Amino acid sequence: MPEMLTIALSKGRILEQTLPLLSPLGIEPLEDPERSRNLVLPTTDPAVRLIIVRATDVPTYVAGGGADVGVAGKDVLMEQGGHGLYEPIDLGIARCRLMVAGHPDASLEGRRLRVATKFVNITRRHFAGKGRQVDLIKLYGSMELAPLVGLADVIVDLVDTGNTLRANGLEPLEQIADISSRLVVNKASMKLRHREIKPLLGRIAEVVGHRDDR
Repeated sequence: MPEMLTIALSKGRILEQTLPLLSPLGIEPLEDPERSRNLVLPTTDPAVRLIIVRATDVPTYVAGGGADVGVAGKDVLMEQGGHGLYEPIDLGIARCRLMVAGHPDASLEGRRLRVATKFVNITRRHFAGKGRQVDLIKLYGSMELAPLVGLADVIVDLVDTGNTLRANGLEPLEQIADISSRLVVNKASMKLRHREIKPLLGRIAEVVGHRDDR
């Protein structure tokens, strides 16, 4: 029996928007990923299984060989560096923007900024590219609170509609990158399992192309 092909996904928005891309390929989970306690899920294709991991862990599982293929946000790949991975397809899902945000009257010039973010590597590179040194404050959630209580001058975070920022009296000040989810592939798997993975990539690209043409 050939070894099963393993696809790493994370629960939430990425999972919800990835499953419709896999369904036309005959790959559907046999259990509801949002309700099942199982982290390894068989699919309607007996040669393919899904593993459910944290979004930030998808690149690690794929690069380390725990999965052959995965779906990860560009923000995660930028933050972690994407080492050991191919990134062949922009799936165009889970779109948002990575932004510097703060009070409407916040100034990004003239003084050393305190920046709250979970994207410390991206933030450091962004401001270094502008010749700015900043003091980074790593947070894991409730980012909008930091400027409100004086912990930070600005934040760097993902912005979708901007409603949460506005509700807290903040606004986007500067865009760092457009973000969407990417298909990533283990480099060794691409070489050793080329006959299985190459057709899969082609079919996914075709589904993405048809969706974009609508």
